[in-house]
Amino acid sequence: MLKTIDTEVLIIGSGIAGCTTALCLADQNINVTLISSSKDLKETNTFYAQGGIVYKGKNDSAKLLAEDIINAGAGYCNPEAVQIIAQQGPRIMKKILLDRIGVQFDKDSSKRFSFVQEGGHRISRIIHSTDATGMTIQSSLIGELSNHPNVNILAAHTSIDLLTTSHHSKNPLEIYNIPECVGAYILNNEKGRILKCLAKKTIIATGGLGQIYLRTSNPRGARGDGIAMAYRAGARVINTEFIQFHPTTLYLPGSSNFLISEAVRGAGAKIVHSDGKPFMQNYDSMWKDLAPRDIVARSIHQEMLYKGIENVYLDLKSYIDKEKIINEFPNIYNYCLKFDIDITKELIPIVPAAHYSCGGIWVDLWSRTSLKNLYAVGEAACTGVHGANRLASTSLLEGLVWGYRASQNIIKLGLSYPLYNDEEIPPWQNSSKDVPDLALINQDMSHIKHTMWNYVGLVRSTPRLNRALRELHHLELQIEDFYRKTKVNDSIIGLRNSIRTAIIVTQSAWKNKSSAGCHYRI
Repeated sequence: MLKTIDTEVLIIGSGIAGCTTALCLADQNINVTLISSSKDLKETNTFYAQGGIVYKGKNDSAKLLAEDIINAGAGYCNPEAVQIIAQQGPRIMKKILLDRIGVQFDKDSSKRFSFVQEGGHRISRIIHSTDATGMTIQSSLIGELSNHPNVNILAAHTSIDLLTTSHHSKNPLEIYNIPECVGAYILNNEKGRILKCLAKKTIIATGGLGQIYLRTSNPRGARGDGIAMAYRAGARVINTEFIQFHPTTLYLPGSSNFLISEAVRGAGAKIVHSDGKPFMQNYDSMWKDLAPRDIVARSIHQEMLYKGIENVYLDLKSYIDKEKIINEFPNIYNYCLKFDIDITKELIPIVPAAHYSCGGIWVDLWSRTSLKNLYAVGEAACTGVHGANRLASTSLLEGLVWGYRASQNIIKLGLSYPLYNDEEIPPWQNSSKDVPDLALINQDMSHIKHTMWNYVGLVRSTPRLNRALRELHHLELQIEDFYRKTKVNDSIIGLRNSIRTAIIVTQSAWKNKSSAGCHYRI
């Protein structure tokens, strides 16, 4: 018999945004159920964020930060959202990360925060924990939630679909009411059981979508699950053409695209060819290697095309002291050593890779989606802060701020009303016992990744996008048929979400005929 979980708030995802929301709600004696498709709650985009998080630097101001964010966003930023993050960000960060959970950020000899500068920032305002900032923040948050009496954590549980009154209620008259999210169907990945989770508020915090691309800095679970689920439920999704490609990820055939933090270039490293000669000055004479990410990534792409090469290089050894490299970038140094690359002596082979989705599920200034009682936070959401191109190291802060704001809105509105009637929501319908063929899933994912990389990547054109839409729509029909005829598991759920998200991104790219930020049309 199908088990039902009752909770006041269901949070799908365990990165900085979801965990912040959970912690703030739980601290107010609100019952929270937090789920993650991974067995390890730290397997999130947050965990792999290296560079840092925006704070308030010396001689900094909300006005100056807002101007830098808007400049990077290429005219697409939501001014109200930008003002919120610029004005409230440092205060919320101090309240939660510093005072509540005590995250340890690097400090200088005077015991003051060690600020660094990254691309697009006019001053040094980013604080960090060596080159593992996300890891430090994530571990601290998970540590607090793991022991919290008001938090029920379900690791290795994948959300299949959101429960909505208009889609799932047995009452046919619900179709005339305002659509409302009342929870989700959830798969226990280890036992293969499907649970029904009823919640008064549901929050999508599933992170990014980089895995729909051939090359990405994102972890395996970043496949657009939240965007696809919200879209199927009827929520508004916007700005998904704006996919930021990180210019510097490690290029080693057969290995994942390990991120080489932008802080490395902030410390003086330069992007070069195999002969050690820099070239970014040819593309951006003012910012050079610290130009916004879209410019740097496209510049590398152009150099690779012009010269017929598979990668370029990052030079630390010629511009940064050996001791500084080892002390300030220990994770990058040690990771590269695993592949016999000593970055204090050798160039690092790099290529651009899909890194961050600036668009996503539309939310208002309090993280509410267009669907009643459904919220979205973090990279899965689109607050409008990033516009057409994200300013470096603002994503962790955005997840923190809107995770906090979601919690405050839920607390203010209250949860005194009853849960939706369990008997009105039917059990999960899928009687198939056929286990999905992993070879077919891998082939379909490969098709999605190559199509997106070649046709909806760094440089887009009408013919490429037309071909992508034709191929992706055809593939979706096959995948949906495959999905409905097999037993549900995490892989087939991810495949279904990936193809839907790929189509959403491609359609947005096709509709936007002009180039802006990280959406570049030729």
